[in-house]
Amino acid sequence: MYASRMKNLLPYLFARIDEMKAEQQKKGVDIIDLGVGDPDLPTPPHIVDALCKAAKDPANHHYPSYLGMPAYRSAVADWYKTRFGVSLDAGKEVVTLMGSKDGIAHVGEAFVNPGDYVLSPSPGYPVYRTGTLFAEGRVHEMPLTRENGFVPVLADIPKKIAKAAKLIYINYPNNPTAAIAPAGFYSEVVDFARENDLVVVSDNAYSEIAYDGYRAPSFLETRGAMEVGIEMHSFSKTYNMTGWRIGMAVGNAEILAGLGRVKTNVDSGVFNAVQYAAIAALSGPQDCVNQACEIYQERRDVLVAGLRSLGFAVPAPKATFYVWVPVNDCMAFAAKLLNEAGIVATPGVGFGSSGEGYVRFAITRPVGRIREAIERMRRLSP
Repeated sequence: MYASRMKNLLPYLFARIDEMKAEQQKKGVDIIDLGVGDPDLPTPPHIVDALCKAAKDPANHHYPSYLGMPAYRSAVADWYKTRFGVSLDAGKEVVTLMGSKDGIAHVGEAFVNPGDYVLSPSPGYPVYRTGTLFAEGRVHEMPLTRENGFVPVLADIPKKIAKAAKLIYINYPNNPTAAIAPAGFYSEVVDFARENDLVVVSDNAYSEIAYDGYRAPSFLETRGAMEVGIEMHSFSKTYNMTGWRIGMAVGNAEILAGLGRVKTNVDSGVFNAVQYAAIAALSGPQDCVNQACEIYQERRDVLVAGLRSLGFAVPAPKATFYVWVPVNDCMAFAAKLLNEAGIVATPGVGFGSSGEGYVRFAITRPVGRIREAIERMRRLSP
């Protein structure tokens, strides 16, 4: 019945986790969900107000622009200039997305021919892989290990594969490891892309969730980056808008034109009222972002301290709302947490083969629930 490409398409990791969680809830288990990275904080009121106002305007009840309203794309360009010092042509170097997942899933269709390689971090966001498979490409995993600071060693990629590749994904601050890009890494990526004629896709969805004074850069700040790549960004994490489905792709105009050509054939754009809300997010006060980071930082500190008290060797991440925890067997450990303690954590192997030996905790629950999770773990049988 199904197309042959479905044979290579595994069930989506977080959908399966939801099923397992539901099974436990049916048994009456009080679940503490530290699995999926869905902020529990509400969308800031001024953004909601902008949506409500725009939704009441009949002018917004029709098909939106395929590539996004000019006003929205201009707001994105202004934000990139203010935040990162990156100058963008709003007409050619900004494309509206239905969340960054949308762009990540579709960009391969514009550049990857059947059999072409795509260089993807492992562990990494699962959509890098699934988007490649839908484009009938082949995934070459770039291992992210503790020894290399959870950064791919580009020199380790076989030259034949690098030359046969069309696209490379990078993601810092990183999901799931919470690693940040070291100095000089983006310049190395630019040189590697030029040498191998690669399209670079930087997934920068977590740049604004940062702690201890850290400020994440944009890949596009790097000299030469605009010549070889684009960057995906999202409102989901920054403004607690996961359900709103809006984001942006920015950067090289030719690459974006390819992505835009795919999107105009498969979707009809983002509801204008949501775009007006996003404009309010980008151009309005940013204290809501700072307040969210303060909340996440407190949760991070509680979780990290608790895990260390249980004997886990875990660093305090400088960005994202994830904690990447080393364990002996990630699937067995995650199952034990769920079945014996009612705690949802994500097994690292779900992000790629190099994720074995880790689980990911998301600090998207209140401090009290995180403390309770630690106490439940403390009572687990050996």
